[in-house]
Formats: sequence, C-alpha cells, structure tokens
Amino acid sequence: MAMLQCFLLHCILFISASAAKVQTKVTDNPADQLVAALNSNRTANKLSSLYSNPGLACLALQYIKAYQGACKEVGGPDGKKPAESEFAETFAPNCGVQVSSLAQITGRFLACQSKYAEPSEAFNDVLIRNSKSLDILYSKNHTEVGAAVSSSDGGGPYFWCVLFSNGKQKSSFSTGGVEPKVSRPGCFSGSNDQCNGANTLSQTIHLWTIIIGASVALLYALGI
Repeated sequence: MAMLQCFLLHCILFISASAAKVQTKVTDNPADQLVAALNSNRTANKLSSLYSNPGLACLALQYIKAYQGACKEVGGPDGKKPAESEFAETFAPNCGVQVSSLAQITGRFLACQSKYAEPSEAFNDVLIRNSKSLDILYSKNHTEVGAAVSSSDGGGPYFWCVLFSNGKQKSSFSTGGVEPKVSRPGCFSGSNDQCNGANTLSQTIHLWTIIIGASVALLYALGI
C-alpha cells in the first residue's frame, strides 16, 4: 500500500510540473513576437523600429473579428475588407480607444489559413509573400505598429493582422491611460495580457484534468 501511495504521489508531482510548464507558455504573446520579428527585419535593413502601440493592436484584433471566421474573404478574388468607417464606429469603442486619437492607417497585413504558424513562420511565410508586402514593410511612412493573432472558437482557421500608422507615440490610438479592452479569443501586441498560441490553453486544461483524476485516486488509496 505504501509503495502504491508513493507511486501515485510521484505521478501527481510529475504531471503538476508538466502542467506548470505548459501554463508558462500561456503567458507568451505571439502578437508581441510577431512585432519583434517585424522590427528585427526592419532594423536589419537599416530602417527604424516601430513603436508597438497597444491601442492600434487592439484595433487589429477587432479588424480580424469583423471577418467572423470567414477565411475565404481574406484576399483573393472573393476578398473583402471592413469599411474604413468601422474604425471609428465599432473598432475604437470596442477597444476603449478614443476616437479623437485615431491616426492614419498607412499599411496593413492580413492573412488566414487553417494551420497555426509560430510568429516567425507567420511573418516570413504567411504575411510576407511578394514585393508588395515588402514595400509595405519597409515604408518610411510608418511610425507605429500593432499586431493581432486569433483563431475561431479556439481552433482554425487562424488569422494574423498587422496595422501600421504614422501616428505619434503615446498620443495616437489612446485609451486615456488605461489598458485597451481585452476580448477573446485572440491576442494583440503591447497588451501586457496573458495570451497563448495554438492549443496551449487546451493542453493546460487537459493536464489539470489528469491531475484531478490522479489526486482522487491517491485519496482513495489513502482511504480518505
């Protein structure tokens, strides 16, 4: 009996450590990593890095949500895009961004596919596809950037959006000194918010389910 109890206890400790490891991944924000990859590419080409504006990034997430998971409407012959009026009428209020602080959008990237891609892969292979993409990336008109990554109901398709602006740092896309409103699913850059890439949250939930089951087994073995 003592050996069984010891074995079960070790199982619980092992699984708990695994769950903690996965939980750590949840704090990684792929949108921040996407901005980092973008700025690294710009500076490697002797261009200035762009200020990561959380208000602008929140608008990028709202831009994604406007598609309501319709991946086929992103690019191509059937491609559509939200009306420019949506920025002031819908996106800004949903983010808590002051409409009076909206600045010009000087460029945008938007992509969607069924398979999740890590930020560096999304930047190199999903968003940057042709010379037009490079022209947008290397434009000297940009001063700020905001990125967002989202899925549909926790699974594919996966959307990536990057918005560029020529706004002034810390005055454009302002939320009045408070954090932009967070909405799920999805992540946006500069938000100081715990966020996760594909499937890490579901993995955490699954592992904690195992922990609970193992704990019940241990309690039963102990006769409690």
